[in-house]
Amino acid sequence: MAEYDVVVRGGTVVGAFGTTRCDVGVKDGRIVALAERLTDADTVLDAGGLLVLPGGVDSHCHLEEQMPDGSVIEESFETGSAACFAGGTTSVVCFVQQWKGHGIAERYWEHKRRGATGMVDHAFHQIITDASDLALEQELPALVADGLRSLKVFLTYDPLHLDDAQYIRVLAAARRHGMLVTVHCENYHAINWRTEALLKAGLTAPKYHSWSRPPVVEREATHRAIALAELVDQPIQVFHVSCEEAAEEIARAQARGLKVWGETCPQYLTLTAAHMDRSNPQDGPFEGAKFMCSPSPRDEAEQQKVWGMLKRGVLDVVSSDHSGSSFHNSIGKAAAGRDANFSQIPNGIPGLAARLPILFSEGVVKGRISLEQFVAITATNPARLMGLAPRKGSINVGADADLVLWDPKKQVTLTNPLMQHVIDYTPYEGMQVTGWPVATLRRGEVVMRDGKVQAQPGTARYLPRNPYAFIAPRGILSNDFDAAPPA
Repeated sequence: MAEYDVVVRGGTVVGAFGTTRCDVGVKDGRIVALAERLTDADTVLDAGGLLVLPGGVDSHCHLEEQMPDGSVIEESFETGSAACFAGGTTSVVCFVQQWKGHGIAERYWEHKRRGATGMVDHAFHQIITDASDLALEQELPALVADGLRSLKVFLTYDPLHLDDAQYIRVLAAARRHGMLVTVHCENYHAINWRTEALLKAGLTAPKYHSWSRPPVVEREATHRAIALAELVDQPIQVFHVSCEEAAEEIARAQARGLKVWGETCPQYLTLTAAHMDRSNPQDGPFEGAKFMCSPSPRDEAEQQKVWGMLKRGVLDVVSSDHSGSSFHNSIGKAAAGRDANFSQIPNGIPGLAARLPILFSEGVVKGRISLEQFVAITATNPARLMGLAPRKGSINVGADADLVLWDPKKQVTLTNPLMQHVIDYTPYEGMQVTGWPVATLRRGEVVMRDGKVQAQPGTARYLPRNPYAFIAPRGILSNDFDAAPPA
């Protein structure tokens, strides 16, 4: 019997803290050796001239979520897994829905069943839209015992948003159970007020989506989300930061020692509000719906500021926020008709496969971030924050053998077929990137080679998360009074 199941030979291994030339030995799905030269393997993968990266960890994506009307979003765990592997991602944290007036347990167990039909290893965020005793007191403890460690709240969107009192209840419940809270920060009432005025003025096209939610509504909600989390002494992550103003709120909190983390996405580094003003002869201004997401993309000047916040480390995770709705069918962007006003068009864009290539090309190749920072923001940092480290997110002895063989010089034009998702478009169509995954390994198995996904449905693993110190509260409370003691 060979000493190793797989040896990845001759590559440059990249971690968040350094780069070295070594071979990687894999046994039983785990990394068991890093050495100058390893032999005696059943399979040898030649990584000469390639980078060997830890498999990407996408801690913010939407897969196979169920809707109250019985429908399911387009991207399934199976198709989403293919997109992940095609782009070099091997682990995801996705979302379980809660519907107003309902609990959370039934949907959680059903979503866990659905996740097992896919191929990508996964954990969950539980969305809380109804901060009821049923959800937070009666049902949540069993989900925590099953390995759930994060909650998601929206401070905007009908029918998802929570008011301040409800948000505080979620923060307190998370603190009692040792969980992280992730937050969509935009001001609900301000957006509704702006939207009503825009529609009354006849400004209905997709481009006015950005007018309805300028940076100030994101900045205000970020400030408020942080302040209330500080009151409760509850760590939070602010999702999809699109502008410097919101990032500065996070920076100020971090300077005070608060446990607040910030995330951004490729769309806020590459797309602008001008994309939503696109038109074509067939679709007219509805073409701009392809680029609608919330918060809205800003302008090129804001992009550079967000890159700066990444370089500083204020924002330390880049996720895809993959939330695709097809453009050409009647259930996606056009669900309310192709003449719908911007407030009726589903938000969200696809991006599972594009995340790593865009970040490498626009970040590393163009000198905005280092190679090590690229690995940190796409794999190591999200794994650590989500409680998946040291199993995921780094190339270390004992970790799962989730590896990406990356050609740093390969030039590729992004097209929708390359993305391998079910959504019928990519907002990055035609973008030129340098750097591309040529093979992806999940737990030592080659699941993608040269763009062909080789994994089998049903081979995914659920990733339960035990308590971890990184997200523990600081223990600093007003008047030393604990309003949310541990369960």
